[in-house]
Amino acid sequence: MIKFQNMAYTNAIRWRIRLLYLLLTAMLVYMVVVVELGGGDSRIMTNLARHFSNLSFFGGMAYVISRIVHNKKLLKNRLLLKEQMLTEQDDRNQYLHDKSGGIVLDILLACILFITLTASMFHMGMFYISFAILVLAIALKAAAYYYYSHI
Repeated sequence: MIKFQNMAYTNAIRWRIRLLYLLLTAMLVYMVVVVELGGGDSRIMTNLARHFSNLSFFGGMAYVISRIVHNKKLLKNRLLLKEQMLTEQDDRNQYLHDKSGGIVLDILLACILFITLTASMFHMGMFYISFAILVLAIALKAAAYYYYSHI
């Protein structure tokens, strides 16, 4: 396992860019697989499911591309790189992230988002259940973050 704390910050940014490219590739493969399996049929999808799937998938792609561009810009500008490093290593930001669920909840949210996206294209009952769980998890994380930021 790669430990980002032990390497130079520029190397960590380079690894982020590589992982974001990998994620972008996985998203494109996912899109092809879903279409091949017959998912995304507008005859069985409700409006909420259709809007959610479009927004989460294409919005996610736009977000990943914007993070790649941002990280590449950081590598070109040392001042921005240092500012970003100080922001990420700020004790208060790390405290708020850890108290609001940390990396474990972030990974869980990503998994629930993936499950909800897949369910939106195949089964409406499962979509509504996973959508409710996703909204609840986001609300709990936001409430914990708000609470600990005002202490």
